[in-house]
Amino acid sequence: MQQPLPPLRPVLQFAPALLLRAQPVRVAFFDVDGVLTDGGLYFSEAGETLKRFNTLDGHGLKLLQQAGITPAVITGRDSPALRLRLAALGVVHARFGTEDKRPAAEAILAELGLAWGQAAAMGDDWPDLAVMRRAAFACAPPQAQAEVRAVAHHVTAAAGGAGAVRELCDLLLVASGRYAGLLAAHGA
Repeated sequence: MQQPLPPLRPVLQFAPALLLRAQPVRVAFFDVDGVLTDGGLYFSEAGETLKRFNTLDGHGLKLLQQAGITPAVITGRDSPALRLRLAALGVVHARFGTEDKRPAAEAILAELGLAWGQAAAMGDDWPDLAVMRRAAFACAPPQAQAEVRAVAHHVTAAAGGAGAVRELCDLLLVASGRYAGLLAAHGA
C-alpha cells in the first residue's frame, strides 16, 4: 500500500510590509510589452506583430482569478496574438491601443465596483505611471525605466516576459491568504 504524500508547504516568502500593503488588492492591472512580454517587438514578413508569452505568468493570472482577484490588461498596443492569449487565459477586462491608461483603469474599477485602494498595477515605462501611482500596490520588473522602478513598492527578481507577472501574482496570492490552499490543491 502506498503511503500518503505529505502536504506541500509553501517556500515562498515576502516581506511582511509588502504583504500588508497588498492585502486589500482585488484587481491587478498589467501592461503588456515589457511586463507580460520581454518588451521586444517581433514582426513577420507580412507585418504581423508576434509576441512571446511566459507560461508561468499565464498560470499566475489563472490563479489570481481562482483567488477572486481580477487580472486586467491595459496596453498601448493591440494585436491578434495578444487577444488570443488573453482569451485563452480567461482575462476579460482588457483595454487595447490606449496611451492614456488612467481613464481605462478607472473604467475597469467602476465596472468591478472597486476603488484605487483595492488595485495593484504592474508597468515598465512612463505610460504606466498614472495607474501605478494611484494603485495601492505598484510593481515593476527589474528592466523597467528608472522612474517607474522608483514608484514601485516591489521590483521583481524575474524580468518582464520571464516570470515577473507570476512573481506579482504569487505575492498577491500570499497576501490574500489563498496561496497555501491553491498550492495544496495542485499537489494533491
